[in-house]
Amino acid sequence: MAKAYWVVSYRKIKDQQKLEAYAQLAGPAVAEGGGRFVARGVALKAYELGALQRTTVVEFDSAEKAVACREGQAYRRALEALGDAVERDFRIVQGTE
Repeated sequence: MAKAYWVVSYRKIKDQQKLEAYAQLAGPAVAEGGGRFVARGVALKAYELGALQRTTVVEFDSAEKAVACREGQAYRRALEALGDAVERDFRIVQGTE
């Protein structure tokens, strides 16, 4: 079964305090859902249309687990704390193996 990844790029951060409150809830929600953070931070280098923005990559053992975590109650609480504090691109991408 192929792994799946959350790939999240933060285009704009409007409220750092709300983002920090979200992070306090999102970390445990991801762990509870079986996710593992594999990259987190501002891009070191950007090419083509890329931007030097905060990006997070979370690995899951399957697409089903990635979707279930994103739609789960624990992560929804994190999203409520986040509110409209950021503009971001959130994708779930299936791995190749």
